[in-house]
Amino acid sequence: MFEEIKRVGCRCGRTHVCSVRDVVTGAGAVKKLPESLKMLGASKPFVVTDKNTLDAAGRDVLSVLDGAGVAYTPFTFADAVIKPDEHAAGSLIMHFDTECDAVIGVGSGVINDCCKILAAKTKRPYIIVASAPSMDGFASDTSSVEIDGLKVSLPAKSADVIIGDTDILKKAPARMLSSGVGDMLAKYISIAEWRISALVNGEYFCADIAELIRASLKKCTDNAEGLLRRDEKAVEAVFEGLVGVGFAMSFAGVTRPASGGEHYFSHLWDMRGLEFGYPTELHGIQCALGTYICASIYHRLKDFTPDRENALRHAETFDLKAHFDGLTRFVGKGAYAMIKNEKTQKKYDIENHHARLDKIIAHYNDILNIIDEEIPTPAELEKLYKILALPTRAEDTVIDPSIIPDTFEYSKDVRDKYVLARLVFDTDAKP
Repeated sequence: MFEEIKRVGCRCGRTHVCSVRDVVTGAGAVKKLPESLKMLGASKPFVVTDKNTLDAAGRDVLSVLDGAGVAYTPFTFADAVIKPDEHAAGSLIMHFDTECDAVIGVGSGVINDCCKILAAKTKRPYIIVASAPSMDGFASDTSSVEIDGLKVSLPAKSADVIIGDTDILKKAPARMLSSGVGDMLAKYISIAEWRISALVNGEYFCADIAELIRASLKKCTDNAEGLLRRDEKAVEAVFEGLVGVGFAMSFAGVTRPASGGEHYFSHLWDMRGLEFGYPTELHGIQCALGTYICASIYHRLKDFTPDRENALRHAETFDLKAHFDGLTRFVGKGAYAMIKNEKTQKKYDIENHHARLDKIIAHYNDILNIIDEEIPTPAELEKLYKILALPTRAEDTVIDPSIIPDTFEYSKDVRDKYVLARLVFDTDAKP
């Protein structure tokens, strides 16, 4: 058990803090739930499930609480499919029992994101009981949600206690197991882009946080082969790797260490699904596909040399109105916020482009070294993806292959992070 994680005097010059107080893993971990509530000074939790997580882990949670004589108020979302949006979060807030002094979320991505918002709004301690090792946000203090059709990261409350019962986790559907590692593989891209942005934009970068991400990623990939066999040690290792990434995000105070352009592919597909009803995959599956596509493009950049005059001409003749018209057709109303954000981001501003281009040209060999150091080759990823039953082609998913070029083009507009599509725009590369 640990109270508050702090790293004082980090070489990056910052103090890193994560408010997670305990992580409980292993077989039968859910039985320690009453102890966790006692540690938090709570006696009546609000227990949140959906129809799937109620069966996967919720009944186990309620049984443990009943057996310990703990009073609680249960809430199960009525819809079969829950979207992480203002409606789901608002429903939780409206149904919350104010006599409850803690929140227990039972699930993974959507449940966790919504419960972190509920805990923040109600100022209650929060426990997440994971139903699957399918994503990396268990320990982070942000929630990935959709507001007015735009996927955003909102400040929220990180879990005080994270419970990963391997008896529960190993029973998760195979696709969810693959999704968890798929979300982890995205870190190859996110760390590379974080380092590149530090060179190009002077963005804050912490080598220690990056190393924590790498260690968490290695923990997952080292256990990839045993994961789909539902080997208990492999499942626990992957879960702990995912939790470690959440710590890293909390330490950094932003999602930058754990998500980049590959996540924006997933966000755009989710937004299209919400707006137009197109089918989508699990988040980690989409991130894995985005990772493979981005890795392939990054390695092709090694055969490209920026030409200053071509890059300047490209930026100066870029038709921003036509670009935003296309973005609006691609994602619908979710584009409005992205277009509005450009007024403050000014990534298409010519003077800003010139400044970035100067840095890129001066550091291009450094950028190529980062690609070699951080991002596996497509051939290396293919071997790993085969073990994990992850897709390397859109044709192997429900995503329409014809939208991949537009997905890449508009990925530079999702949020204000320097990602692959922005590097390609700045240099006029045609990988």
